[in-house]
This record gives sequence, structure tokens and C-alpha cells, in this order.
Amino acid sequence: MTMGAGGLATRVVVGLALAVAALAGVTLGGWAFDLFVAAGVVLVFREWGALHGLAEAWQRAGLLVLLAVSAAAHIGRADLALGLLAVGATAVLLVARPPGASGGGRFATAGLLYAGLPAIALIWLRQQAGGFQLVVWTMAIVWATDTFAYFAGRALGGPKLWPSVSPNKTWAGLGGGVAAAAAASAALGAGFGWTLALPVLGLLGAALAVAAQGGDLFESHLKRRAGVKDSGTLLPGHGGVMDRVDGLVPVACLVALGVRCG
Repeated sequence: MTMGAGGLATRVVVGLALAVAALAGVTLGGWAFDLFVAAGVVLVFREWGALHGLAEAWQRAGLLVLLAVSAAAHIGRADLALGLLAVGATAVLLVARPPGASGGGRFATAGLLYAGLPAIALIWLRQQAGGFQLVVWTMAIVWATDTFAYFAGRALGGPKLWPSVSPNKTWAGLGGGVAAAAAASAALGAGFGWTLALPVLGLLGAALAVAAQGGDLFESHLKRRAGVKDSGTLLPGHGGVMDRVDGLVPVACLVALGVRCG
């Protein structure tokens, strides 16, 4: 995609505004952060519903499930939140698509998991000791990956990463994003006083950058399947909310899983 100076400026300004809003929410924590995440979940699921042509009734049912999940996570019950998500996703699948019938039940269920799991992960991470640092580190890795993959790809060009899914992504862009994420991970980890060695932090950042790009490619596949360029039009220069959090979805889940099992 070729973007003029005006389009690039809009992209940068909106991106900075989103970053400031996200960092403000992370800094405040509590209600502010959890409401920020819940609002994002609602917007992501609505865009998912539009991409898959979900009936309005099932979109509303899904939103109720996600709000209940967010509320459970807010009160510190991640286990309850996961249980509600599992029950809600299963119920939607069974009711919206009975065995042998056609319909969008499986897409509604997939959308609930796509929106709900990273929401639980982010809220839970912020509630941990050192939660501010964990969430900032998680977001910074995704931002570094997205930003440097974009500019490295534009500057260097070269072979395409997966042209049938995302014709603008290149191997050079992936390399730039991975390198930037590794550097951001090491720098932030050292700044936060974490005890992990810098090479380990760098490797973690690099691995999560690959996951972030995988999330980006998955969303590109969904858009190509739906025949649209962006998941929405809410964010000038970026598209929809899904277009901005596609990399955060897998990374947030992986970081939460790592912290929980670590």
C-alpha cells in the first residue's frame, strides 16, 4: 500500500494518540484500565461480527458474554472469567448452529475467544505485582514490531512474506520488527530492573514479535476472506480497532500464560 505524506502523518498522529491513551489507562490501572480494555473488546467483537456477517442478535449475545467476562476479570476472578467465556462460547455455538444446520455459530464462538482471551490476559497481568511493567512491556513489544516492520518494509522492500494473504508484508519488514522488539524487550527489562539476562529478554522479545506478526497475518486472512481492506473505519490512517490490536491478541495471551506458569 502506498501512503502519501498526509496519510502517513494521520497514521502517526492517531497512533501516538492511541499509545498515550493506552499508557494512561495502564498507569491508572483499576477501573480506568479495565474499562479501556472492555471498550476495546466490544469494538473488536463488533468488527469481527461485521467481517463474518454475524446476525445482530448473536452479536448482542456475544457482547453480553464479553461484558460479563470483563467484569469477572475486573474483580480479580480470572478463573471465573475463563469459565464464563468457555460456557458462553459453547452456548453460542450450540444455539446458533445446531448439529447439521448452517449458520454463524462457529464464527461467533471464535470471535468470543478472539476478543475475550486477550482481555482476560491483559486485566489479569495488570493486577499482578509489577503489573504496570508487565503490560507496558507487552504493549511495547507489539508497538515496536508493528512500527519497525512497517517502516523497514517500506524502506527495504524485497521478497514478500506471504503475498496471497498480505501482499504488502515483506521478509525485511519481519526482520525489522523482530529486531526492534528484541531491543525494546531488553531495554525495558533492564530499565525495570528485571533479573533476566539481556540476551534472554531479547530472545523473548523476538519470539513474541513473530507471534505478533502471526496475529497480523491471521487478521489479514480474515479481511481477505471478507473482501475488505480494513476491519473498520474508526481510526483514520489505521482502519479499525482489530487492525491495531491484531498483534496484541496472541502476545497478551502468551505473556499471561508465561507469567502464570513461570
